[in-house]
Amino acid sequence: MKILERASPNFNDRPPGVPVDILVLHYTGMPTAEEALERLCDPAAQVSAHYTVGEDGTVYHHVAEDRRAWHAGVASWAGETDVNGRSIGVEIVNPGHEFGYRPFPEVQMTSVAALCRGIVARHPIPACRVVGHSDVAPDRKRDPGELFDWRGLAGAGVGLWPSRIGLDSVTELDLAGFQGGLRRYGYGCPDSGELDDATRTVVASFQRHFRPSAIDGRPDAECAAILSALLKAM
Repeated sequence: MKILERASPNFNDRPPGVPVDILVLHYTGMPTAEEALERLCDPAAQVSAHYTVGEDGTVYHHVAEDRRAWHAGVASWAGETDVNGRSIGVEIVNPGHEFGYRPFPEVQMTSVAALCRGIVARHPIPACRVVGHSDVAPDRKRDPGELFDWRGLAGAGVGLWPSRIGLDSVTELDLAGFQGGLRRYGYGCPDSGELDDATRTVVASFQRHFRPSAIDGRPDAECAAILSALLKAM
């Protein structure tokens, strides 16, 4: 894995005494890698990440891990709203849904896995707190999206993927219980007991990460079984 320094001025101090316990993965969502790198290093843009991974597997280092990069924006996970203050942000070069979303090359995913293994080894980041931008900001973001290989990344030792064991054990959906399970996992899901717009948005984010074959915002028995397996693995 080749790492190049490409420093960004867009960072500040982390909150004192707060652990780095979340890893947030993004796609760059811009037409080219160079445009993305320029923006992440432009002081006028006021955005950054700790790393960017190119489609050829090259890793660019922007911000020291002990500093707060500006990548998550308005976001929350497990009740924490200062996601930037306690997370590492990794951008992954891909044009995204607006500019021709495409699969992530194998060489790129290999570098993502190697980089992230090092990050989770250096910080107390549980597997269930390796998340996508869409997980922490479901009402605003879709990245890294349904083509990202979360299952393969978990197989490489980074993040959580549900075991097939027990996935057929849920035959009915209790919506209020499903909402509660999403909150226990970390999602900012309402506790309305209804399939309201906010719940559908969170469910779509959950599906995009863990059931990308069908992203409709409607929880079903398969979603409930996946969530149950994830909660058991936490």
